[in-house]
Amino acid sequence: MTNIHNVTEFIFLGLSPNQEVQRVCFLIFLFLYTAIVLGNFLIVLTVTTSRSLGSPMYFFLSCLSFVEICYSSTKAPKLISDLLAERKAMSWWGCMAQLFFLHFFGGTEIFLLTVMAYDRYVAICKPLSYATVMNQQVCAVLVGTAWVGGFVHSFAQILLVFHLPFCGPNVINHYFCDLLPLLKLACFDTFLIGLLIVANGGTLSVVSFGVLLASYMVILLHLRTQSSEGQRKALSTCGSHVTVVILFFGPCIFIYLRPSTTLPIDKVVAVLYTLITPFLNPVIYSLRNAEMKKAMKRLWIRTLRLNEK
Repeated sequence: MTNIHNVTEFIFLGLSPNQEVQRVCFLIFLFLYTAIVLGNFLIVLTVTTSRSLGSPMYFFLSCLSFVEICYSSTKAPKLISDLLAERKAMSWWGCMAQLFFLHFFGGTEIFLLTVMAYDRYVAICKPLSYATVMNQQVCAVLVGTAWVGGFVHSFAQILLVFHLPFCGPNVINHYFCDLLPLLKLACFDTFLIGLLIVANGGTLSVVSFGVLLASYMVILLHLRTQSSEGQRKALSTCGSHVTVVILFFGPCIFIYLRPSTTLPIDKVVAVLYTLITPFLNPVIYSLRNAEMKKAMKRLWIRTLRLNEK
């Protein structure tokens, strides 16, 4: 099975054939992407410049925000520019690159969310040993492992489609390159490859989601022995994490657990984890966290004072 270079580019049908709908989506998505970059960058800047946010939880949050910027940037700029373009095309190599970075940053985010759940478990269930268990070296190793895990996941995914023969047609009923739409275009029996996609992407999503929910269930059971103030603070933090987990994993599980079929609603669902979830993450983490809001306020005041000088 070697790559047939009859297809040198792919043509996207985009979100909608209606020009008016595309212009409205252009304005909405441009606003969302701008907010994603600025909001997540603000979190990274706030955490790295605020001494009060030196705990591992905020370190992991800043890493997650950086990944969110990269993850959205693999698809959003192309999507936004294509909404105003008559011809929506991408080269074969560009498609492979987008596919790789899409799953690289997506896989890294999955592992980071798992690391954040582990951090909350140690902080709430083993508070006396938290500083020892979650020291700087351990945090660095956990983040490095998340990046390596994302790379391995993405490398395995790209191997599944890199050598597929594409001898025509080259029209993708989507707005970015992804595994399932590409499988439909390959002039090769992709049934086994579809199963391998489930074993890699689908199983990773489901298992990680199950581990995350189980860890938060253990945390909730442990909170029964805590004071009401401790319960309120822990539930506020965990509530933010659970919300992000559901918003991210729900669409991913919906799409990557059925490799043999693609549905028209897939494009709408993909918008959820491409733009909506990264847009909501800064809102969820900042508005529900008093320390983060205070640190952002102090950063804003320092910035105004520097501008006045």
